[in-house]
Formats: sequence, structure tokens, C-alpha cells
Amino acid sequence: MATSTRPPRAVPAGGRPPGRRTGAPRRRATRTAGLCLAVAVLLVAVAASLAVGSRSIPLGTVVDALTGGPASQDALVVRELRVPRTLLGLGVGAALGLSGALMQALTRNPLADPGLLGVNSGAAAAMVAAVGFLGITDRGGLVWASMAGAAVVSVVVYVLGATGRGGATPVRLALAGTAVSAALVAFTTAQILLDARIFDRFRFWQTGSLAGQDLGVVEQVAPFLVVGTVLGLSQARALNALALGEDSGRALGASIARTRVLTALAVTLLCGAATAAAGPIWFLGLAVPHVVRAVTGPDQRWVLPFSCVLAPALLLLADVLGRVVVPPGELQVSIVTALLGAPVLIALVRRRRLAQL
Repeated sequence: MATSTRPPRAVPAGGRPPGRRTGAPRRRATRTAGLCLAVAVLLVAVAASLAVGSRSIPLGTVVDALTGGPASQDALVVRELRVPRTLLGLGVGAALGLSGALMQALTRNPLADPGLLGVNSGAAAAMVAAVGFLGITDRGGLVWASMAGAAVVSVVVYVLGATGRGGATPVRLALAGTAVSAALVAFTTAQILLDARIFDRFRFWQTGSLAGQDLGVVEQVAPFLVVGTVLGLSQARALNALALGEDSGRALGASIARTRVLTALAVTLLCGAATAAAGPIWFLGLAVPHVVRAVTGPDQRWVLPFSCVLAPALLLLADVLGRVVVPPGELQVSIVTALLGAPVLIALVRRRRLAQL
């Protein structure tokens, strides 16, 4: 019987025959291309936020205003109104996107959002108490009160979730957050119904908006946003290990308790500062991580930074849309994000199963 004289195919040092492709380079290229596209969208969103509104301003005039060009009405609008609004949108969007991704990874719940730990309810209750009991009405004081309320409630939720055998499991944290939020919502509702002065101040904050803020508010929340962002991004590897289960995570060298504490602290700083400055903005922290995972997969080393870039881009574009959709007035950005985020999330759910965490 004749035997083949064809020489065997050479196998490279890596052990893979030529012609067999691995998915890793292609996946890495897809992630890198997606991140570059998200950065480009963010730059477009920043330019639109500075130039588009009820009063459209040419980009050349915007550049002149930012580089110290001649004083004019348009330059004043850019410097005094749109620059603070854009900076706040960048910070709040990045905070909400990152905190949403962190919450979903920490709880391993694809429907988790930053409000799960009671952060929004804590900020609202603290603002109501500051106006009603302490007589604080200035914006800076209310920002600090909201931050304090968000931080205190997050600690309370974690302590309640960690009490008893088993420690702070994701389910217990979610249940504790839901219970505390329900009590705080009842307190807040009672106060705004009984005191017209509280209702007047609270209703503007409750809508969730980037309008009417100055650089002072941005400067007050910036340190919390920076620290929370650095802390949250640093937990990417530990959250990847935690996703394999607690036993596997420990075997890989991850400290479960430390990861939970630091991630919860990052969420508190990020979501507390964002909520205090702009009010509650819905669906951004819930929907953006799902969009990101559809491109990057479940690797938190990509999900977290990707969410930091895509979320502010979407928030700024939603804010621009709210400025032009009902001229000469404006539609609050939280309304726009809810109207846009809900169909996107429904489409993702109908198209495929929610991205694996």
C-alpha cells in the first residue's frame, strides 16, 4: 500500500499549526476598535455640547472662547454656561457608567444599578433634611449634604448586609438596599408633602439635570469622582476573579471581603457625587454596561474603562438632544436618558440573553 511522501506541516514554537486562528487577537482588535470609536463619539459629544443648543454657536467661535479670544455674547455663553455643563456631564456620566458596571459585577446581577445600595435615596433624604431641619438652601451646602447622606446610607446598607452568618453576600446587600431605600423614600415623600419650601427646592433636583450648574459645583464633586474612578478601575482583576465564584476567587488570590468593601466604597463616592451634583439620572448606569459587554465580553479590565468613556458620551448627547427637541425650552436630561435607555435595554434583551457577567 502506497504511503504519502508529503512532509509534515511545520508547527511553530507556540504549538499551533499555521492556518489555525486563535480568537484572542481578533477579540482584542475588536475591543480596541470599539474603545477608539467610543472616544471619537465622546469628542463629538463634547463639541456638540459646547456648540449646540437653543443658541447655536459655530465651532470656530467656541474655540476662540476657550482659547481666550475676543469677548462676545457667544463667548460668554460658552465660558459661563456650556463649559461647566459639559464638564459636569463628563464627570457625572463617567461616574454613573462606572458605578453601574461595578454594581453589576459586584452583585453578579445584570439588572443591578447604582441605586441598589440606596445611594440615590440617601442623597435625596439628606437634601430634604438639610433644607427642612438645618435651613440649608445654598447649592454648595446641599451638595455636601447629599454626599454625606449617600455615604452614610451606603455604610448602613453594608453593615446590615454583612450582619449574621455568611457575611455581605450579593443577595443580602440587595435586600438591605431595597429595604433602606423604601424607608428613605417614605421619609422624603412625607417631608416634601408637608413643607412647600422643601418641595420647591427638591423638585428641581429630583428631575435630574446638568443645567444651571457652575464651576463651583464641578470643583466640589471632582475630588470624589477622581478618587472613586481610580478606586473602581483598580478592582477590575479582583472582580474578574470574583466572577468565577468565591472559592475560585480565593484560590486565585483575591480577597473577597476587601474587594466588596473597596467596590462598594467606589460606588458610594461615584454615585453619591454624581447624584448630589445633577440629581438622579436613570438607566445610564443600567444600560451602558450591557452595551459595553456586547462588544468587550465579561472581562472587567475592558468593561470598566469602556463604560467610563461611553456613558459620558451618551449623557452629553442626551443633554444636547434635550436642548433642541422642544425649543425654546429644554427637556431634562434624565427624561431623555430614560426615553433612550429603555428601548436600548429592551432591544438587547430581545436580541440575545443579557451579556454574561
